[in-house]
Amino acid sequence: MADPILKIQNLDAYYGDFQALFGVNCEVNKGEIIAIIGANGAGKTTLMRAITGLLKSDPDMVQWHGSPVGALRADQVARLGIAMVPEGRQLFPSLSVEENLKIGGQVGRSGAWSVETVFELFPILKERRNVPSTSLSGGQQQMVAIGRALMSNPDLLLFDEISLGLAPIIIKTIYDALPNIVGDGMTGIIVEQDIAKALSVSDRVYCLQEGRVSLEGSVKSISREDISHAYFGV
Repeated sequence: MADPILKIQNLDAYYGDFQALFGVNCEVNKGEIIAIIGANGAGKTTLMRAITGLLKSDPDMVQWHGSPVGALRADQVARLGIAMVPEGRQLFPSLSVEENLKIGGQVGRSGAWSVETVFELFPILKERRNVPSTSLSGGQQQMVAIGRALMSNPDLLLFDEISLGLAPIIIKTIYDALPNIVGDGMTGIIVEQDIAKALSVSDRVYCLQEGRVSLEGSVKSISREDISHAYFGV
């Protein structure tokens, strides 16, 4: 088997004096989708922040194609080909839909994704390309956030709480689009509260509990009882 494109090795993460992750190990192979599950406060978002350079760690704790990247800034990590759809979308309220998308393209990586291909993926955004992004519905804002990340033409795309606060029909629309989002060799990590949704599109799963990996393996080989025990610790 080829070496993983992303390797998390004995990752500790802190917010000041508070330790949020304890010796986390995780590997991601090219072309697969990984689900990261766990209760609120388990450390899922902290792990995403460490991968994307928003939270510093020792260099060797995060490795990209075998090179240490744990100490890099977020913009440096983005230029390497790692992008994230952040929890809460975090759009620029003063910018239009199209302007928000173009922010993602400033990384300067070439690839298949452009404003027009994002509009093909989410046609409603083309209709509303010139309106302020925050005038959109929550689901449409999530589409903009996904499109902005795709505009950087990443090799690895992270989704942090992709369905949080969205109506079921919008969640279905976004999950139905995932094969077109994570395709052509792109790799994905999905952080989700909705375990069933995450597992339905993933190859492997890691469960975090109180900042530690409590379960990992292929989706096909892990039972509901395994997940329940790892998730709740009972």
